[in-house]
Amino acid sequence: MRLGFDNQKYLTMQSNCIRERISQFGDKLYLELGGKLFDDFHAARVLPGFEPDSKIRMLSQLKDELEIVISINAEHIEKSEKRGDLGITYADEVLRLTDAFRALGFMVGSVCITCYDHQRRVDAFIDRLSALGIKSYRHFPIEDYPYNMKLIVSDNGFGLNEYIETSRPLVSVTGPGPGSGKMATCLSQLYHDNKHGIKAGYAKFETFPVWNLPLHHPVNVAYEAATANLKDVNALDHFHLEAYGKTAVNYNRDLATFPVLKAMMERILGSSPYQSPTDMGVNVVGNCIIDQDVVSEAAKLEILRRYYQTQVAILLNEATDDEIRIQKRLMQQLGITEAICPAIDAALQKAAETGAPAAGLVLPDGRVVTGKTSDLLGPSAALLLNALKTMANIDKEYDLISPQTLEPICRLKTENLKNRNPRLHSDEVLIALSISSATDPIAAKALAELNNLRGCDAHFSVILASVDEKTYKKLGINVTCQPKHQVRKLYHG
Repeated sequence: MRLGFDNQKYLTMQSNCIRERISQFGDKLYLELGGKLFDDFHAARVLPGFEPDSKIRMLSQLKDELEIVISINAEHIEKSEKRGDLGITYADEVLRLTDAFRALGFMVGSVCITCYDHQRRVDAFIDRLSALGIKSYRHFPIEDYPYNMKLIVSDNGFGLNEYIETSRPLVSVTGPGPGSGKMATCLSQLYHDNKHGIKAGYAKFETFPVWNLPLHHPVNVAYEAATANLKDVNALDHFHLEAYGKTAVNYNRDLATFPVLKAMMERILGSSPYQSPTDMGVNVVGNCIIDQDVVSEAAKLEILRRYYQTQVAILLNEATDDEIRIQKRLMQQLGITEAICPAIDAALQKAAETGAPAAGLVLPDGRVVTGKTSDLLGPSAALLLNALKTMANIDKEYDLISPQTLEPICRLKTENLKNRNPRLHSDEVLIALSISSATDPIAAKALAELNNLRGCDAHFSVILASVDEKTYKKLGINVTCQPKHQVRKLYHG
């Protein structure tokens, strides 16, 4: 697949940019980390060439100077708020992040509990952290935050928060999800450092929107599509234009809070180092795009994917009609139709021909393959086998897995495991294929093509079973589905 982004250039430029920002302030920089540090697949999809672990690899170049603080909102703990993509609570995500950082050799200094108000579950979580040997600090609610500036920047505001002890010049503040209080944690630390005579500064590291791309560039529009549930809207940074006479792109929440943030920094530091929200950022992504056509096409595909994902989410009562309206508007804005993904039409045509669920997939060279429902295979399993055959130039009539091998597996599923559906799912067919590859060189040739499906787009005529969705995700295949269940029933587990 064509590349549109220079990942090595990004790793070098981004780490240098952060080092320069540290030196701007003197002793310490608090860096608010937005978006996903691990597995940033959205960035990888809209910027072909961007590696999903790029941000954590970039931070690895600063490992000896870096200390991580994980911030979590007490209300999220009390309400057992969950991450939709992982299905685990924010509290558990704090522990998962800590393990992930430490496994890579990063120093996780502490956890900051924001909006702490003696909540029962929060106290239990603090005890749990203590038992695990993790330091925690409590930051308290401040009345009329962030507007009561006199109270906020005082001994009765930030001054009441517990001071987080840090030992390194770069302190990255991250969290398990939005609303974790990362920015407030950074500002509280600035207040305390200033009182301790420590010269400290604040900056923000977010990938999207890309400040030096046009407002309606597909990459920036894809960010709006991805955050339709948050109602984030990209806008020109009028503060930046007024201060420097240059256009820059930011988003509504940062633009709305900047006057308050600037006033806080003026009260804490005496003057603000920033004249615009764009000034606060240290994002160099826009400088590392090497092919505008490639990233534009990739971003349009991502917008289409988000549109289909939201349709399914609405059917499952996991999204609102407002979200789909936003995404429809963004598609119309860029003239995006289903035609940009041939897998959609291929899947629907095959489903109409066979009268059963079907799927289509676009291979890296642009060819389209399909998969249909049969007695032994579901469409997701059939699609994988057909794609591997096509990639390996194997005759489409050749049985990579003999029916004699498949039939006992199907019987096992129904007779012993008591499944109603005898057909193999995608993970099961890959296991069967790997067994066949031990004795059949043609099956081995097909299996060797599996990694080449990473980044391909697949579409299904019905909502994909969760087990198949997980397998396709692990394979790096982008999946969309028609907002339709395979069968009519009340519960779809």
